[in-house]
Amino acid sequence: MNDVDEIDLYEVLGITSGASKAEIKKAYHKAALAHHPDKVVEEERVEAEVRFKAAKQAYEILYDDEKRHLYDTHGMAAFDPSRGGGMGGAGPDMDDIFAQMFGGMGGMGFGGMPGMGGMPGGPRRNVPRKGRSVEQEYEVSLEELYKGKTTKFANTKNVVCKTCEGSGGKPGAKPHACGVCNGQGMKAVLRQVGPGLVTQETVVCSTCSGSGKLFKEKERCKKCKGKKVVESKNVLELYIPRGAKEGDRIVLAGEADQLPDQEPGDIIFTLVETPHDVFDRAGSDLKATLKISLAEALTGFNRVVLTHLDGRGIQLNIKQPNGKVLRPGQVLKVPGEGMPVKRSDAKGDLYLTVEVEFPEDGWLKSEEAVNKVRNVLPATKAEVGNPEEVEEVELEFDADLDEFGAGSDDPRAGNQWQDDDDDEGGPQCATQ
Repeated sequence: MNDVDEIDLYEVLGITSGASKAEIKKAYHKAALAHHPDKVVEEERVEAEVRFKAAKQAYEILYDDEKRHLYDTHGMAAFDPSRGGGMGGAGPDMDDIFAQMFGGMGGMGFGGMPGMGGMPGGPRRNVPRKGRSVEQEYEVSLEELYKGKTTKFANTKNVVCKTCEGSGGKPGAKPHACGVCNGQGMKAVLRQVGPGLVTQETVVCSTCSGSGKLFKEKERCKKCKGKKVVESKNVLELYIPRGAKEGDRIVLAGEADQLPDQEPGDIIFTLVETPHDVFDRAGSDLKATLKISLAEALTGFNRVVLTHLDGRGIQLNIKQPNGKVLRPGQVLKVPGEGMPVKRSDAKGDLYLTVEVEFPEDGWLKSEEAVNKVRNVLPATKAEVGNPEEVEEVELEFDADLDEFGAGSDDPRAGNQWQDDDDDEGGPQCATQ
C-alpha cells in the first residue's frame, strides 16, 4: 500500500472540482452538521467522528487558495509530512471555524481536535522497550497432547549487528537525520477507509526503520549495510507438555527479531487440537463410543474394546450371569483413563457411550431358532389391557419421523421437538 492512499477531497464534501469558495463553505457546513459526533447515536459515533474530521480536513485544504492549488496539482502527496509536505501549524481552532461559519456557535469547547491540521516537527518517536512478538498456530494431535511432544525446527531472525553494535555505521561515522520522517522515526500517513472517508495514522518510518537517522552509503557498516541488524539462524526446540490443550500458548522468549535499543520479541505458538477419529475431549476427560453386539449387551464380554492414545488396549470385563445388561445410550465411566492433568500425575476419566449393534434382518433362519431366543429372553409384559375390539394392522418398517405432520402448519410437525432440543439445549414450550 502506498504511504498516501489518494483520496478525493471534492468527493468528501460532495462537490465538483470547479466549486466556488461559497459552495465549499456551504458543503462543509452541511457535512459538519450531518456528521457531528454529538448529533448521532452512540453506535454511529466513531464513524461520525472520522467523517467529521475528513470534512474539516477537506475544507481546510480546498477553502485555502494556495493549498487548493497544491492539491489540484500534486494530490494529497503535497500534504504528506514524510515527503516534506504537510499543512503546517496546528490548524484553525474548531471554535473559530464554527463561529465564522455558523454565526455565534463558537465556544463549543472543541479547542482544535487532535489528529487534525498539521503536525509541527512531525510525530515523536516512541521506541517500545521490547520488539514485536510473532504469533502463529501450531496443530497437534490428541495423541501428542496425551503423551507430550518435543520438536525442533530451524529459525531465521534478525539480531543486532555486532560489528557496528547496532549503529549501522562505521566507527567514527556520524548519521544524519532521515529526510523522510525529519528524524522522528515515525511519519503520518493518510488512509482511505471508504468512499469519501479518510483517516490519518502514524506509522514507523520504513526508510530509517524507526531510528530517525541514516548514514551515507560510504559510511555504512560493511557487515549490515547500514541496516543495524543481520540475519541469524538457529535451531529452536518446542516442548508441548503432557495434558496441554487447545488454545494453550507456548512462548519461546526472545527468539523473534531484535532491533537496536530493544529486547528481542517472543515467538508464541497457539496450540490447535486436530479432530480425532475415536475420542472427544472436554477438559481432562475423554469420551468415546463403545460398540457391542446384542449378544454382548445381554450376556457380557471380556475383550479389548479400544486402543488408547498411548497405544494401550483398554479391556472391559462385563460379567454374566446376574450382571449388568448394557443398553443403548448407557454411559460407562472408566476412572483415571482420561487425559493427563498438566504438571500433575493425575488423569481425567474416560466416558464410554454404549452403542448396541443389532443383528441383520433374517438372522433367525427357522421357527425353532426363533422359539429358542424367545424362550431365553424375558417374557413380554402386556400393558394395554383387554380392549373389546382388536384389529391387526399393516406395518411399514424404516419410516421417517420427518414426515410426521408433513404439509401442516402445526409447529410440532416433523422432527421439530427433537431439533429444538438439539439447538437450544433443552425442550421448548410451544406458544399457546
